[in-house]
Amino acid sequence: MADIIIVGAGPAGLSAAIYARRANMDTVVYEGETYGGQIINTPEIENYPSIAKISGFDWATNLYNHATGLGARVEFDRVVSIEGDADTGFTVKLESGSTDTAKAVILAVGAANRHMGIDREEELTGKGVSYCATCDGAFYKGKTVAVTGGGNTALEDAIYLAGLAGKVYLVHRRNEFRAEDTLVKAAADIANIEFVTPYVVSELKGEPKLSSISLTNREDGSARELEVDGLFVAIGQEPKTADFKDLVTLSGGYIEAGEDCRTNVKGIFAAGDGRTKKVRQLTTACADGAVAALAAVDFIKLG
Repeated sequence: MADIIIVGAGPAGLSAAIYARRANMDTVVYEGETYGGQIINTPEIENYPSIAKISGFDWATNLYNHATGLGARVEFDRVVSIEGDADTGFTVKLESGSTDTAKAVILAVGAANRHMGIDREEELTGKGVSYCATCDGAFYKGKTVAVTGGGNTALEDAIYLAGLAGKVYLVHRRNEFRAEDTLVKAAADIANIEFVTPYVVSELKGEPKLSSISLTNREDGSARELEVDGLFVAIGQEPKTADFKDLVTLSGGYIEAGEDCRTNVKGIFAAGDGRTKKVRQLTTACADGAVAALAAVDFIKLG
């Protein structure tokens, strides 16, 4: 039986692994995709204290190497369910069919890109519709693309794509953006980025690939159509907590846990973007990881 099993190898999960190993806990991290979470696709991180600028891939790789260098074991297998309790220990069931056990569990499951929920979205994914500008941007060199969203990710995507595409439309449902002012100003100063507000994407057109998008004005209901080769969706995230809805209490899909990262189940902790919190940033994910790991250590040692 391990001391601590961590579900998720994103910033919160790997930060938790570092603190758990520094406390000499036998620590296993299970990850169903790749280490680093969504930050691994970020071209540049400029808001992490003490590091003025670094790529998401380099930052995540440094974090992964730090955790594994301390002796944390990272296994690439998806956790599908968790059973047990604080008295007898927790059994983690994996997609591969195997199981593992631990005295405490940290859920650092993160979040996934939210979809628009309109017709043909799934059909055209990979055929003009994308959720990762850094993954697919190179396919649109010199072409016309649109980004939909109003947060930091949408602005970052638009700025990144402006260096590749001939034209970038930034479509947002409101006239004001949620993104940091510095990002909004940077995007506004780039000649081939055009803000299109207050519109939402209402229809996807093209066969077999995307060729245009229909927009609906949120204020007066008027329609507009943009001919585009690609659409990048950056409208927020959804927590990846569905597998644990019968294990811990959820609120709006997020795991209910305060700043102490303790859930309603003794011995199970939550960290990162998957828990209830107001601010979801790289720094807060790492902080959650530290708090959750130290709370799990106290639970194991003190009960």
